[in-house]
Amino acid sequence: MSYPFLSEFDIIFAGGGSTACVAAGRLAACDSSLRILILEGGQHTLNKAAHVQPYQYFTHLAPTCTTMTSNIGNPSPHLNGRAPIVQCAHCIGGGSSVNFMNYTRSPASDFDDWGVDGWESKNLIPLMKKLETYEVQADRPTHGYDGPIKVSSGGCKMSISEDFIRIGTKYHKRPFSDDSEDLETCNSYSPWFKYIDGTSGTRSDAAHHYVYNQAHNPNLQIWAGKRVKRVIFEDKRAVGVEFTNDPVSCPDADQSSSTVRASKLVVISGGAFGSPAILERSGIGAEGVLKKCGIEQRVHLSGVGENYRDHIGAFVPYFVGDEFVTMDRLWRGEESVIQEHLAQWKSHRKSLIAQNGNDAKIKWRPDDEELKAMGSTFEPRWKEFFKDRPEKAVAIWTVFSGFLMSNDFPPRNYMTAEMIELYPVSVGSVHVKLGEDGKEDIDFTTGYLDDPSDIVPLNFGYKKMREICRRMPSYRGEVAAFHPHFPEGSTAVCGEATGPVDLNAPDIIYTAEDEEAIEIFHRGNIQTSWHSLGTCAMKPRADQGVVDARLNVYGVTNLKVADLSIVPKNVGTNTYSTALIIGEKAAMIIAEDLGIEYRL
Repeated sequence: MSYPFLSEFDIIFAGGGSTACVAAGRLAACDSSLRILILEGGQHTLNKAAHVQPYQYFTHLAPTCTTMTSNIGNPSPHLNGRAPIVQCAHCIGGGSSVNFMNYTRSPASDFDDWGVDGWESKNLIPLMKKLETYEVQADRPTHGYDGPIKVSSGGCKMSISEDFIRIGTKYHKRPFSDDSEDLETCNSYSPWFKYIDGTSGTRSDAAHHYVYNQAHNPNLQIWAGKRVKRVIFEDKRAVGVEFTNDPVSCPDADQSSSTVRASKLVVISGGAFGSPAILERSGIGAEGVLKKCGIEQRVHLSGVGENYRDHIGAFVPYFVGDEFVTMDRLWRGEESVIQEHLAQWKSHRKSLIAQNGNDAKIKWRPDDEELKAMGSTFEPRWKEFFKDRPEKAVAIWTVFSGFLMSNDFPPRNYMTAEMIELYPVSVGSVHVKLGEDGKEDIDFTTGYLDDPSDIVPLNFGYKKMREICRRMPSYRGEVAAFHPHFPEGSTAVCGEATGPVDLNAPDIIYTAEDEEAIEIFHRGNIQTSWHSLGTCAMKPRADQGVVDARLNVYGVTNLKVADLSIVPKNVGTNTYSTALIIGEKAAMIIAEDLGIEYRL
């Protein structure tokens, strides 16, 4: 994309993820004379198959992929000494261009829990409706029907997901709901809709639907492959940014620094990892962190980089009968199968090309019997946070019709059971530091499983999900290498099977040794759900806050943060929906600050 060269803009967004695309796109549409620049370290995603064809989302998790950045955490004794790796998006559109496309929304009470004026659910629900076109059901009061982001059931239905709902409701004895994203419904088996355009069969991302569709406006510019180093200040006023060519996106380019000025506002939108790093490189943060890096402190904000939160994920695969449809052959790259489905997709925009393999879920809460089985360690957390709040799910349980773990396994059919713990107690941090070679590095503590209550839902969930899976018609046993290693002779030992057990078959009985094996397995294998947030929290400054209710960074002027890093408390959802809301709200706030009529 070519533009007339400008050395000064009205607004600069330091980062081109989901929130930045929404806010910049809305502002440009309100006032096309507004000069807006988005600087993004990653590359463009415009009309690229890996980003617009839904089935290709898994390719972004490949170790060699440049559309994601791998952040290596500090080793943790709670993870069997592992150094966890947490990826984040590195491309225009951010997570919206690479995520699993699962349509999930927080319960309305999550936003009320933040306790931030103007961010209560009553103020955000209109924005939730405004941003979406909900294609699956008509006349639902909390959904929108004329927004840029499309929500559909995808290109075709997966029978494995239908069986998950059927067995879940019968065996697990939970009700069915046709909409568990109404901001309050919980603990029911339901379809899992997707951020996929039901007409075009393409990913519904923020880049294409907020900024790329305004290519006619020369005042809205996107400079890809540009890494923002720091904010430039005159006294306490942000007046621009310093940036370089991104070494991953532009490995052969000159790495010298350039600057660009902002006459009205700088908005940091680097995400949970990028935004605190930009602030710290700009001299805004805790004195101890900055001093170790040789950075002169401009503003003391001890909360920068603190309050790191994520959702803990556990993935376990099962064998599936040959007669069942899965995503495996596409994900393995079998060219004849890909071409067959591409032909269908190009013809009528359906087929597995417009699928993520994930059509069903339950936002799970334990019943009394399950709570008793979970033991006393989780009980205080249940009473304090969940018991009297029936809209809060402990975890999301789901199955993928395919093998999410690796492409190096035998070419068979698989399904992957996933558990996502939504409100873990454990909290981490992320800061810049100097590595042994004197270059900038990351000091990242995930906090995963630091609190003893966090592993309990995962341990119980593994056992219950295994019971559901082994009753599904597609079940042909466990892929033992990716399950707990139970003692020889245990009734819990994993392996292949010729078919499912009867619906009324007894549950597997786990011994104390078996329970220990499950815990060891989770400490050695749980991972990110790619939902990092909270590191520039929107809280009072005295409570380690970084931004106020209008997204202003404390202690300076003309500088805001707008992305998932501002979220002060965790949210019970896949976080793309939250990033979109923050973008919509940020656009309103910025328009008000600049005196722009916000009429969209």
